[in-house]
Amino acid sequence: MRTAFLGTSDFAAAVLERLAASAHRPVLVVTRPDRPRGRGRRLAPPPVADAARRLGLALAQPEDVNAPEARAQLAAAAPDAVLVCAFGALLGAELLSAHAPLNVHPSLLPRWRGAAPIERALMAGDARTGVCIMRMTAGLDSGPVCLAAEEPIAAQDTYGTLAVRLRERGGDLLVRALDERPSCAEQPETGVTYAERIVAADRALDPARPPEANERIVRALHPHIGARAARDGEGWLGVHRAALVEPGRTGALRVEDGRLLLGGLELLEVQPPGGRAMTAREYLRGRALP
Repeated sequence: MRTAFLGTSDFAAAVLERLAASAHRPVLVVTRPDRPRGRGRRLAPPPVADAARRLGLALAQPEDVNAPEARAQLAAAAPDAVLVCAFGALLGAELLSAHAPLNVHPSLLPRWRGAAPIERALMAGDARTGVCIMRMTAGLDSGPVCLAAEEPIAAQDTYGTLAVRLRERGGDLLVRALDERPSCAEQPETGVTYAERIVAADRALDPARPPEANERIVRALHPHIGARAARDGEGWLGVHRAALVEPGRTGALRVEDGRLLLGGLELLEVQPPGGRAMTAREYLRGRALP
């Protein structure tokens, strides 16, 4: 089957690699333009662009995927199926009506529609999540579901560990959907939740919040975004790893018996502004905290 693939992120790049290894190798890959990244703010391609070039696939990076020129380029590829995964921009009505795309969404819809389903599932303490292959409509991840696969969430899962398993499932499920062409069923109207995009406030570990919730935030944002804890008068301290040591205890950042604690949460790996990631013990050497 002739396919075209629209995606941007690391997650999408892994799904693209699985698709390219199947009988449905894309004739065109569409991703976002190169953007400034890193401390030097140098232009860098999105992960899907790197993957497409490595795989020898035709690549387009339109500024606006809904512009007439971009739509014409996609139509000229004459795909039998248009596939979307973590593209990062809304598809307009013209694209949706012309191609009826299939989308790879990493949640068990209708739970966690939206931009950050993996992070929000971890933050909420969900016991399970999964991947759905759905037909895209004008609504936000509200289209009919064609296939779904469940994935348990382990107690120590981070975004990094869970996303790897979900993108593998997503790639396999997408290829299966193209092989089998299953019918799609409308989503139930009950159980709908929305996974809002992660913003700066979501990263902050709150001393008044139960340590169990703060620990989930650390895992949900590692390693791609990062949680952070406020230091009195010294700005933010990045937090990469933490462990629950005293359930239910709230409280400000402190040092106790050589450990760095936020309420009942021990911070194990941290990163000061402008510095490298280090163990909490390394960080505390030469520093005085309450």
